[in-house]
Amino acid sequence: MRNGIKREDIELLAPAGNWECLKAAVANGANAVFFGVEKFNARARAENFQMAELPEIMAFLHMYGVKGFLTFNILVFEDEMNEARKLVEACIDAGVDALIVQDLGLVKLIREISPDFPIHGSTQMTITSPEAVEFTKPFSIERVVLGRENSLKEIKVIGEKAKLPMEVFVHGALCVSYSGQCLTSEMWGGRSANRGECAQACRLPYDLIVDGVQKEMGNIAYLLSPKDLAAIELVPELIEAGVTSFKIEGRLKSPEYVANVVSKYRAAIDRYFAGQDASVSEQDIRELQQSFSRGFTHGFLEGTNNKTLLDGSFPKSRGVFLGTVKKVLKNAVLVELSSPLKRGDGIVFDAGDPTQKEEGGRVYDLLQRGKKVEGEVNSGLYEIVMGRNDVKLQRIHVGDRVWKTSDPELDKRLRKTFETEKPYRTFPLSVHVSGKLGEKLSVTWVDKMANNAVTSHSEIPLEAAVKRPLTAELLLDQLGRLGGTIYRLEAADLTVALDGEVIVPVSELNRMRREAVEQLLFLRTKPPVYQKRTVDAYADVKERGQVEKPKLTALCRSLEQVEAAAQTDVDFLYADFEFVKQYPDAVKLAHRYGKKIAIATMRIHMPDENGVLALIARSQPDAILVRNTGALHYYMARRHELGIPLIGDFSLNIANHKAVELFLDCGLEMVTPSYDLNIQQMVDLLENADASKMEVVIHQHLPMFHTEHCVYCTFLSPGTDHTNCGTPCETSRVSLRDRVGFSHPVRVDTGCRNTVYNAIDQSGAEYLSEFTKLGVGSYRIEFLEEEPERVQEVIRLYRQALRGEVSGSHVWRSLKATNQLGVTRGQLIK
Repeated sequence: MRNGIKREDIELLAPAGNWECLKAAVANGANAVFFGVEKFNARARAENFQMAELPEIMAFLHMYGVKGFLTFNILVFEDEMNEARKLVEACIDAGVDALIVQDLGLVKLIREISPDFPIHGSTQMTITSPEAVEFTKPFSIERVVLGRENSLKEIKVIGEKAKLPMEVFVHGALCVSYSGQCLTSEMWGGRSANRGECAQACRLPYDLIVDGVQKEMGNIAYLLSPKDLAAIELVPELIEAGVTSFKIEGRLKSPEYVANVVSKYRAAIDRYFAGQDASVSEQDIRELQQSFSRGFTHGFLEGTNNKTLLDGSFPKSRGVFLGTVKKVLKNAVLVELSSPLKRGDGIVFDAGDPTQKEEGGRVYDLLQRGKKVEGEVNSGLYEIVMGRNDVKLQRIHVGDRVWKTSDPELDKRLRKTFETEKPYRTFPLSVHVSGKLGEKLSVTWVDKMANNAVTSHSEIPLEAAVKRPLTAELLLDQLGRLGGTIYRLEAADLTVALDGEVIVPVSELNRMRREAVEQLLFLRTKPPVYQKRTVDAYADVKERGQVEKPKLTALCRSLEQVEAAAQTDVDFLYADFEFVKQYPDAVKLAHRYGKKIAIATMRIHMPDENGVLALIARSQPDAILVRNTGALHYYMARRHELGIPLIGDFSLNIANHKAVELFLDCGLEMVTPSYDLNIQQMVDLLENADASKMEVVIHQHLPMFHTEHCVYCTFLSPGTDHTNCGTPCETSRVSLRDRVGFSHPVRVDTGCRNTVYNAIDQSGAEYLSEFTKLGVGSYRIEFLEEEPERVQEVIRLYRQALRGEVSGSHVWRSLKATNQLGVTRGQLIK
């Protein structure tokens, strides 16, 4: 124990995309493993396991005392509820230790099936504040995975206030966007990140456009591609901040990666509890980089530092930096090495443009001043001779960076840890032997770690010993022959209570040992028993309410837009501004024109941001548009004193009728479906939920990335965060131009978070008549940078469509005709 924390309180949680990775995790010291099956998980590209393998997976993990968590961390669409139910039932039967869940509708379904089956709130739930944790408690969620954007200081605050076990990512790839809040893949390719199909648009190159002019950035093109998280040096701080589960990202990674990262973090945690020096060796860091690295960062754990989050010059794993090219010779390359290198290692020459083919291959020889060098070299000036035809030397230049991309010797060493016939771990037994002449020998075996016990008896009674009676030494020798099993027996754990000098055949002792091991293994791998009810996933589908005249609402992002919209016949307004100080003015402006107005919360809620929520309430809006569960909990806890109606926005990720019911039951008066739904999925949802209490966003610039990483601070300021950046966002407008030539606006919210909006606004006008038949209660138009005249024109067209004066297709064509970039049908048609 150290600082009141026990080693067994800390869980090292490893990823597994296949059986080899699962074995690598167990062999190298993981306490728990998370994995997905063929459907319903956030790594659709991983090899993944099959649902039929669940019993075998859990038996293997439980044999070694390792927990297994199944990732169910995606949104579940309406027509998938029965399939989801079957997977939940299979997990309960197989004894899965917990489901990692994103969708709160799925949480509702799980609780209907089983009140005691463990649920972990996924990082996809975007839980970043004590209030967001509190929101999960009525659903008996036993653990939350915090957002990667939380700092150590915030983690400590959340732990102290919310008092629920916290799981935190400590190593692996960083999403630039808040998990659960990225719609880029959905927008551009119909591949939703909330469905495990992320296309990694953040790893693409972009031009930085400032006030309409491209900013010269040199070789910096990957403006949204973060380095990889490596918090191994912060293990002591994480433990002391209250983190109970150290999560390693990487279900798409190799078994060597899993073995490497798990073993390094296992050692770091063990060093902490042994009271040893917590510092990490340069060799350990290099080996971690070798398995996978886009460059390492502590992410947001030490607070926001926009200057250290990304490199910008490359988006993929590079490995270990070796040095730079000093000279290109006839048959070799002269390099000033700063890291170890040997024959057989793979290297790449980095000319600064990863979009072009790069020269690289295996090191054939190392020379110093023309003489061959044997073994590994650490640093200095060396001539690197590459394998024949591996590289074109004329394409390598002085100054090129050199990276070690592969180390076969390291991979071989890592594979040995899990490619073995021996058991990965052994567990201590406690054995008690008793008996007397004429009675059967009794041996009680206790699996000390699993707290299981079995008793075996000899088939024949004990006889008087003529020569070699049963002694503690002989019994230890025979009963301790446990090689090839997961058990071991030490002399101190054997107690003998035999009356007189007695004997039983050695073959009988061997039989008893084999049977006891078999029984103990059965007990170890026996699945835990959870309650399980038979439920109909659609039994709670309710009749939809009647809508005489659906509302048309408009979300505005400036006072000018509010004034323009207030002068139309729009039924309701929303204000979503960069600066909260303008909210009271927006409310007054709307009321002057006789319009009701709601104010939108930020999409993210951090521990120190309740002041913003209070300011929104003090502005006395007619409603509040709630965008996260932390804000929802904050307002529901004060609903009697505030009395302000609450509306749920798209970012609550409502994708099925159970999620609709859950949020309405929590106190929301109306909810907005997730933007992940295409037209058929939207129709399915509207048919099974009360559509009269749903608002469909029918026109908008889709918010693609929502990120803590500030593009303005990173590239337009010498500062590191909002305290010293000089607020370039107040004087400049930035957009990111993609490879196709579209410039996507980047806007800042009150918390200095950036949203990258799609360049083209999208319209669902063609589906208005279908939605109206289904009884949708409200339709929302969202504006971004539109001029007042454009605001009024868009509202007029949609009002005409709602009255039946023009078709939805006419609206779409008209808007496209008057928009320089055009208007897309958006995610609904995907």
